[in-house]
Formats: sequence, C-alpha cells, structure tokens
Amino acid sequence: MGRSGARSLFSRARSDDAARERAVPASPSGTDGVGPTTNGTSSTAHDTAPATGPATGPATGPATGTAHDRGNGTAHQPYADQPFVDPDPTQPGFIRIWDDDGPGQPGSVAVTASWQVKFGLAVAASDLLVVTLCSGLAAVVGFGAGSSDRGTNPWVLAAASIGLVVVGLVSSRAWDLRVLGHGAEEWSRLFRAFVNAAIVLGLAGLVLERLGVRPWVFGVLPVAGLLAMSGRYGLRRILHRARKEGRGLLSVLAIGTDEAVRDLIERCRRVPHIGWVVTGACTPTGYGEDGTLQVAGVPVLGDLDSLTQSARSGRFGVVAVATTPGWSPKRLHRLAWDLEGTGSELVVDPGLMEVAGPRLHVAPVDGLPLLRLTEPRLSGIPRLAKLMFDRLASAALLLVLAPIFATIALAVKLDGGPVFYRQTRVGQRGRKFDIVKFRSMVPDADRLRSELAADDHHGSGPLFKMRRDPRVTRVGTLLRRYSLDELPQLFNVLGGSMSLVGPRPPLPGEVEVYSDAAKRKFLVRPGMTGLWQVSGRSDLSWEESVRLDLRYVENWTPAMDLVILWKTVSAVFRGDGAY
Repeated sequence: MGRSGARSLFSRARSDDAARERAVPASPSGTDGVGPTTNGTSSTAHDTAPATGPATGPATGPATGTAHDRGNGTAHQPYADQPFVDPDPTQPGFIRIWDDDGPGQPGSVAVTASWQVKFGLAVAASDLLVVTLCSGLAAVVGFGAGSSDRGTNPWVLAAASIGLVVVGLVSSRAWDLRVLGHGAEEWSRLFRAFVNAAIVLGLAGLVLERLGVRPWVFGVLPVAGLLAMSGRYGLRRILHRARKEGRGLLSVLAIGTDEAVRDLIERCRRVPHIGWVVTGACTPTGYGEDGTLQVAGVPVLGDLDSLTQSARSGRFGVVAVATTPGWSPKRLHRLAWDLEGTGSELVVDPGLMEVAGPRLHVAPVDGLPLLRLTEPRLSGIPRLAKLMFDRLASAALLLVLAPIFATIALAVKLDGGPVFYRQTRVGQRGRKFDIVKFRSMVPDADRLRSELAADDHHGSGPLFKMRRDPRVTRVGTLLRRYSLDELPQLFNVLGGSMSLVGPRPPLPGEVEVYSDAAKRKFLVRPGMTGLWQVSGRSDLSWEESVRLDLRYVENWTPAMDLVILWKTVSAVFRGDGAY
C-alpha cells in the first residue's frame, strides 16, 4: 500500500470528526471571541483568573494578556486570527498537521481518537485474519489428526488455537492503542501473546495425552505469530508514511522553559513517525523566545496560571511537562486531576537525558514514586552473546559477499593505486587499531587533508567532512554512496576490534578535543553501523553524532542492535547523507 493507501486510511477519520466538531456548540464568548471571565471582563494570564470556559475554534487561544496591555486596559489576543501552527511551510522541520481542506481544529482529541480507534481496529483485524487463515489451512491439511487414538480433530485444535491467541492478545494488552504503531513494546506484547497461547495449548495436550497438538505448538502458532508481526509491520509503515505527510498525529501542549519547549519541538519534528506534533506551549513567563509569543514557530498560549484552561480546551491529545522552574508536585497532581475525562494524556520529562527503556524503573517509597536508574549493561552474558553474534555473522557475511569483494577490488585496482586503505582509529577503552576499508580516495589523500582543512568544510566540531571532497575517486563516489567501501571492516569485526553495531570509531586527532561525556563511547567497541548511520550519516552535526553515540551506550539492548541492523539496510540503499 503506497501513499494512496496511507491517505485513505486516515482521510475518513478526518472527515467524520470534522462533521462532529462542527456539530459541537461553541462555548459562550464575547464579541471579540474570548470567553467571559468570572468578573465579566477579559482576563489576563498574569493578573486575573482564567476564563470559566475555554475559548473554542481553531484560531482562538486562551484568554491571556500581556504586561503591555495592562496600561491601556485592553486584552491582548496574539493568536485570535492565526492558525494553531505556524502556517509557513518553508520553516525548517515544518509539519502540516492536515491538508488545507481538513477540519478547522487540527490535532484535537476528537480527531485523534478517531484515527487511533480505526488504526487499532485495522491491527486487530490483521491479527485475527492471520490466525484464522493459518488455523484453517492447518485444519484442512489435517495437522494433529494422526492415525492413533491420541490424535485430535484438527478443527477442534483450530478453534482452540484461535481462542487461546485472542485471550493471549487481550491479556497481554497487545491491542492497547497507546503502544500500537511505534516502539518495541508492541512487538514484545505480541510475542508474549503467541508464546502464552502455545504454552497453554501444549500443556493441555500433555494433560489430555493428545500428541496431535505438537505440530500446532511448534509449527502453526509460531508461523502465525511471524505473519501477524509482518501484518503489523505493514500497517506501521502505512501509519508512519501518513504521519510524515501530516496525518494521524497527536497534538501536544508543551509546558516548560523556552529551551525545554524548543528541545521537545525539535525532537518531535526530527522523528515525525512517533506521531507527536507540538501545537501550543505554556511557559513560566507567558512569553516565548526573545520576548515574542512563539517558540520555534509554535504559539505560546499563556503562562502557568492559564495552563489548566489550555490543557482542558480539547485541542491536545498529549500534555507534556518539561523542565519548569517553580513547578511543584502539588501543581503536577492538580494538572493530572484537571485532565481526567478530557481524553488527554499527561507525560512528564524526568530530566534524564538519553536514558530510557530497560534502565528506568519505578521504585515507590511510601507512595512516593522514585525513578531507579540502573547501570548500563556493558558486560556479562548479554555482551558475550553480542561478541559471539558479531564473530559468527561477520564470518558468514565474508563468505557470502566474497564475489562482491572481488568485483570491488578489481574496480578499485583499475582506478589506480592500492585496493585497501588502512587508518588508525580509537576503539574500546581508548585502544588504537587499524581500520580496513576499500580505498575511495586518491593515494595521497591524508597529505591533502591538511590543505583542505583550512577551507570551509561540512563537518562540525572535530569532524572533517566535505560534501564534494576532491580527493574522492570516481569509483569511490559510488562506493561511498552505498557504504560499500566499509565492507572490509568485517575483518575488524571478525578480529574483535569492532562490532557490527556500535558508536562511530573516531580518529586520534578527534579524541584530543573530546569532552568527558563524549569519551563514554569508548566503553563499548565501535561499530560498522549504529544510530549515526541510520539517522543521517554525514549530514549529522557533531553534537548530534555525540548524542546518538551516548544514547546507544546508555540504552544498549540486543533488540536495539537488531533494529539498527534492519534500518541500516534501508539507509544504505537510499544513500542518504553519504558522501
């Protein structure tokens, strides 16, 4: 399913909810479009209580005022005639929430809930269809019938399998709308559902002495689980494509300082497939950057005193609390109460940069929730398994890719100069090693680097990158575009100096200016690919490259390696950011 499939999946939700929103009566308002206040006059965010009812409509923000308005007694409405998101499509990272013919109030809770439900129904239908087809086909073939009295009616086994899988999916909350479409939790719950169904079916067969369940436990259900995962992956791709086009997004109200709000906005724009788009903000002062009424193109709806009115307006599917001076636990508790029944989800930034997943645990103490931060898994059985996987996979790849190695070696040799290029890099615990690559530059490239370094180059910080490096040969341009020049690093992986997945191996000169935080990447072996490879490659800034390396070190899991390897294939074939 391509762009048309993605558009059709969400267009119905958009049109249906637009009709519902038009049918909702507006809150009482004055002639200027601002809801009445408790004293009959327009309120300000700084010196009066918020309005009794939130202002409605797509372009109306909360009834807020500014210090400049108090002198003449007028109420300031900076966004009364503006759309909810900066409409300038040339803005960096701009995401159009809906098409121009969409509803007047984009990203509202009502609109969001509809596409979420429809996507959840599509996932459930896919799961049930796969299980039913697999079970029915197995029953037709006669799996489990046998020729002895210990055989079982295949159709009974089919019905039992379908029932057990459905119970497993429900009990493991594999259809929870909050986990569908992103993250690894969806796959974990789906896996548990099918494993539990297989275990129960196997135990039942053991108790009843029915040997016919074995092909179902070890064949039918595992195949059905893999096909269900494939179906969900296809639906996820459709969802992600729709989100990149501005549909199927959750509207977010960001609360925090200017810097914290901007950071959240930029992160949401970098990864639109997550499904969040910040469409409003509340700051401690009620102002944005440099005294304006916006942060990165997102309107500031007021200060913390007007927060409840903005949060309960029905425009936001998520209310995100970031770093906010003066924000007390009582205030957070009150906000959680205020959001009850609104359909909005409350999320809180714990302030732990690039630490997530299995390292975070909630440890309550007498009702006080505390975040327990465990150490990163840098040794032990998981790391030993990673080392064994690297060795075996690299050896297998070297055998399979031998014809490609020979072809590339011949092309490089005919281009003039040696086939391989060796360069000293810094690896785990600061140990130096020689990295091996197919030569993609002229033989005296290292000598010419000092001359080119004086000119402007694309890299930032210690990195040296040029989008059109004159040292790259004609063959090298093709090799670099598809990362074929890095294939000989499989010898480094086989020898143990590198890993298939890990941080980027730096040059010794780069390490000399590393900060203490950047040096944490040396806790693990460098990799042929990593988060930097699947997140932009050479287009990344120095700060972004360091951030991704630290994220990998702090949050490594075997599942993360598998996801990165899967994404690397797509990134290499696209050739984005490679030069």
